[in-house]
Amino acid sequence: METFPTELGVLTCLMILAASLWIPHIVGVNTAPEGSLPADAPDGFVRIANIFVHRPWVQRANRAHMNLLEQGMPFAVLVLLVDRMDGFTALTYWTAIAFFWLRVAHALGYITGFAQFPLRPIIFTLGWVCCLLMAYAVFAAA
Repeated sequence: METFPTELGVLTCLMILAASLWIPHIVGVNTAPEGSLPADAPDGFVRIANIFVHRPWVQRANRAHMNLLEQGMPFAVLVLLVDRMDGFTALTYWTAIAFFWLRVAHALGYITGFAQFPLRPIIFTLGWVCCLLMAYAVFAAA
């Protein structure tokens, strides 16, 4: 029986996170306290210069989701390329684990507002470094 590589397991968990991170935003949009938005706001939104404005944590939840998609999809493709090339190593193992936990920390820190400048950009940049390391693994496996 063939073993399931840790990198693919981590990637599966990452995609579950990406597929679920819309939930905080939708909950926030639909639970705005009475009177927290102007009475004439359509469907609980306020439109200012063609941008929908919500409570700060709701806006951050949306950005956390978008940031995960922006960085998670390239990472996922790189992991799948390394898998296709049978290139998993200790580097890809630890890179996948680090990337997953960085993305969890980024999402939680972003939504709660705890991870502000410079912490949040540092976490995001470390995720980018993980993408570069996984890309290196693709070329190293060639």
